[in-house]
Amino acid sequence: MPHRILANVTASVSELKKNPMGTVAAGDGFPVAILNRNEPAFYCVPAKAWEALLERLEDIEDNVIADTRAGEKVVKVSPDAL
Repeated sequence: MPHRILANVTASVSELKKNPMGTVAAGDGFPVAILNRNEPAFYCVPAKAWEALLERLEDIEDNVIADTRAGEKVVKVSPDAL
């Protein structure tokens, strides 16, 4: 059965066990698909890429909140009142 692999670099579970940091480095900052019996088992995502992904998701959530509030009445508040 064909499987979609969403990474440019793949490695086997055995390769990951032998050299975990080398396997992550092979992705050059991008996720590495870890294969078990030639099927994707999971993705090994470097910390910086994971952090960037979470930041983008937070931005999307913030934009949704801003869009829903766009039609609400604006209440002006002076900085002294805060």
